[in-house]
Amino acid sequence: MARIVPMFDATSFSSNSVRLAALHAPLSSSAVAPAARFAPSPRAGLCSAPRAIHHAQLFGIKTSRLMRKANCIKASASGNMAQASTTISKEEAFEWVKKDNRRMLHVVYRVGDLERTIKFYTECLGMKLLRKRDIPEEKYTNAFLGYGPEDSHFVVELTYNYGVDQYDIGAGFGHFGIAVEDVAKTVDLIKAKGGKVTREPGPVKGGKTVIAFIEDPDGYKFELLERGPTPEPLCQVMLRVGDLDRSINFHEKAFGMELLRKRDNPEYKYTVAMMGYGPEDKNTVLELTYNYGVTEYDKGNAYAQIAIGTDDVYKTAEAIKLHGGKITREPGPLPGINTKITACLDPDGWKTVFVDNIDFAKELE
Repeated sequence: MARIVPMFDATSFSSNSVRLAALHAPLSSSAVAPAARFAPSPRAGLCSAPRAIHHAQLFGIKTSRLMRKANCIKASASGNMAQASTTISKEEAFEWVKKDNRRMLHVVYRVGDLERTIKFYTECLGMKLLRKRDIPEEKYTNAFLGYGPEDSHFVVELTYNYGVDQYDIGAGFGHFGIAVEDVAKTVDLIKAKGGKVTREPGPVKGGKTVIAFIEDPDGYKFELLERGPTPEPLCQVMLRVGDLDRSINFHEKAFGMELLRKRDNPEYKYTVAMMGYGPEDKNTVLELTYNYGVTEYDKGNAYAQIAIGTDDVYKTAEAIKLHGGKITREPGPLPGINTKITACLDPDGWKTVFVDNIDFAKELE
């Protein structure tokens, strides 16, 4: 089997032929970290707090309020002046995060036969092929599919790397959820097209919602949920986590998501939490699952990341750092294009890319 294109390069947030190549290049001068952009220039013998509060400037916190918290370090005997360091609190960062205009944009994962997957999603799941792009110089192709335009709907971004026909999905990824009006009818269609049904239609255990489970040609699981008409049929992404309370706290504080509901199932030894930016019947949500006693999962190399829109990638990165997230791509515009992004890992190692809302809208034009 051919060598797999590096994980980040092949699937990082994409818009045109220069995007992936740009990720190999060093950051441009306009993409420096916020700390460098707001670096202090202390004057000898004076407290430099007003110029050192880059966090305050980033989040729009009043200087007079933060100066009371500043720790101004006096000059040492050698005459060197240490730079003052003033940061905002987690609570102040959280205030901004909750006000940020965020929306789940798309989910990225790898497939072994792009045309086969497109055919299955359009004919069996009712998705539409929104756009497709081939990047021969980097030996990969992307396809975007969903139930409506990308500027208002959550979509899937499929990645095919030339010559790679199989991936390891791993044990950490769970499934995607799709809301349909008639689960039984959808299952019959999938069977007629040769699809694999792993759980026949019926009420969910301990509830009344009719569901079914199927697998696509690459082995990704989809849960079909019987619901009335909804503006967002692609309604769930389920990931497994090792510490549910830790994960809930991180997604609330760093990502600004709301805990929509939480359900414990002691009989089956698992707990789920639904997180998102709006009610489940109108928005895509992140379903976090904790299996009793399991703290780590093999993530494989198939699933890549979720992309989320934000009004400011710089502030987003600072808030993520304050709440224990790991920044894997410092905020700033991608070299060669103007789209600003930042990428991070949550406490379980799941990757998320935040994308500037205005830049994303321009790309779709």
